Amino acid sequence: MAKNQGEVASVLVAKEKQAKAARGNKNLLDNRILLGSILPILLVIAWEILSRLQVFPSYQLPAPTVILQTILGFAEDGSLWGHVGITTYRVFAGFVLGTLAAVLLGSLVGFYQKAEKIFDPLIQAFRSIPSLAWVPLFILWMGIGETSKVAMIAVGVFFPVYLNIVSGILGVDRKLIEVGKMYGLNTFQLVRRIILPASLPSFLVGLRSGLGLGWMFVVAAELMGASQGLGYLLVLGQNTLSPETIIASIILFAIIGKLSDWVLKVVENKTLHWQDRMVKS
Repeated sequence: MAKNQGEVASVLVAKEKQAKAARGNKNLLDNRILLGSILPILLVIAWEILSRLQVFPSYQLPAPTVILQTILGFAEDGSLWGHVGITTYRVFAGFVLGTLAAVLLGSLVGFYQKAEKIFDPLIQAFRSIPSLAWVPLFILWMGIGETSKVAMIAVGVFFPVYLNIVSGILGVDRKLIEVGKMYGLNTFQLVRRIILPASLPSFLVGLRSGLGLGWMFVVAAELMGASQGLGYLLVLGQNTLSPETIIASIILFAIIGKLSDWVLKVVENKTLHWQDRMVKS
């Protein structure tokens, strides 16, 4: 009987600790959101005041309220969701394809020295090519359809993910691998239990960098004859001399890009929960 009571008590204590940890994490998240919102709110208020005082000409920099009305107008006529949806789809598809190619080639280059000598110089040369330089070539090869746009974004995603995978694998402490071999681990076990966990932080940083470049490359991709998307809205605003449309598109890019990066950041924190990180004061 006493043993059962002790087990019940230990379970209750464990649940109480979990509840406290959950409350602590929630408070930490609330504080981060609050602190992160202070500067943007102050900037928007200052921007609105200066616009009202005609410090910024309305034909160059409209007030935030005008830009908000523009976004709401797109939402009311239903075009906003189409533009946001097609741009998000293009970035997601290009991100997946670019990441898969980077994982395959980066793992090959990271594990085998001969592969590094063969592939890495050419990849580094391609990495130096500006994004807009690919546009006419991709149009010539694949036309102005979705294939060329997704391929353009995949190219942008590929390079940072590839570099971080190679760097993560090559940066694994050789002593850890030697210890693993001493314990009789085969190649597959070394990869799964030592190399993959040690290179995972670098890989996740590469994913976030690749996603950021994907959002940048989608603008160049949507210059290729797009009739829908946030990049198309940028061109439309330029052609119609509508700065509110241009800035609304830029703000939408910033919001959606931040949300997608936040999702990867959450995945990174959950995946690397085992790390003993320095706590920032």
